[in-house]
Amino acid sequence: MRDICFFCTFALVICLYSYRKGGYFQHTYIDMINRDLIRTKIVQLTYAYYVNGNDDQTNAEKELLFSLSKAHDLYLFMLHFIVSIRDEAEYLWTVNSNRLQREGGEKTSRNFIDNKFILQLKNNSQLNELIEKKKMTWEEDKEVVHKVLQLIEQSEQYKLYQEKPLTTYEDDRNLWKYIYKTIISTNDDIDDAIEELSLYWNDDRFVVDTFVLKTIKRFEEKNGSAQPLLDEYRNVDDKNFAINLFRNAIDNCEEYRGYMQSVSQNWDISRLSTMDIVLLQLAIAEMLTFPEIAVQVTINEFIDLAKMYSTPKSSGYINGMLDTIARMLHEKGLMLKPVGRKNL
Repeated sequence: MRDICFFCTFALVICLYSYRKGGYFQHTYIDMINRDLIRTKIVQLTYAYYVNGNDDQTNAEKELLFSLSKAHDLYLFMLHFIVSIRDEAEYLWTVNSNRLQREGGEKTSRNFIDNKFILQLKNNSQLNELIEKKKMTWEEDKEVVHKVLQLIEQSEQYKLYQEKPLTTYEDDRNLWKYIYKTIISTNDDIDDAIEELSLYWNDDRFVVDTFVLKTIKRFEEKNGSAQPLLDEYRNVDDKNFAINLFRNAIDNCEEYRGYMQSVSQNWDISRLSTMDIVLLQLAIAEMLTFPEIAVQVTINEFIDLAKMYSTPKSSGYINGMLDTIARMLHEKGLMLKPVGRKNL
């Protein structure tokens, strides 16, 4: 059953700007919920907050944390999908082997089933504990699992892998890196299945796929079942960053929009799209609230967000507006961190 909340209004809009097709945010991720994902979620939530005329800020903040948590759930669910493919392959191998035994045929290779990486993931204590706790399963979407397995078995990489007399841990892990990147992450049947489970997940798919690939790359055979997965948050600071950015943007709305108007000369900012105003408002909030984040880092992040969520011309306009606002704030002593690029 789909999650129902006021956030869904924007979730339906942003599917037009799918991460997987947009090509933005090609960063190196360390933790599951990092600040790129947090900024993205806050843009979505703030837009929905204004479009829906919502005035329940407390509920909106809870919604923000919940939506971030759902992204981590999808990360776990996609790791579990890999295991489900392996289990489906073993089931079919057993059925086929029993038939061949009766008919006197030769059994097929077990390389894929006995893949050392996938067995390590299958036995991962952290994954199994969380999957059990959250009651996640692909049992109701076995057809999707089976279809993806068929695509894997048709690939040349799979066939070559199955022919190897012996495989190394690196061979095993590299096979799954290939499978996930070229088959799983681009599969529309998986998209449809996860969208039926949660409206949040369709928009999170690209980012989560990046996290899963990073996890595969980080696995080491020596860690066994204790191999650590990506944490939901790196530390409490990131969780506080999410709440404080959203809270300050909303609480100081009139002040921040005043800054926009003051540098717009004869241009009435009310003529800007709601999305452009949201992006500018959040960027100003970040510049003024978090002294440890360089001004240019903030500007660059919101330029990328504008490329994804607004009009083709918006990123250039937002770049110029934020640069001018940052210099004005610095000159007035409202922002003490440096603005010049040499100091960023």
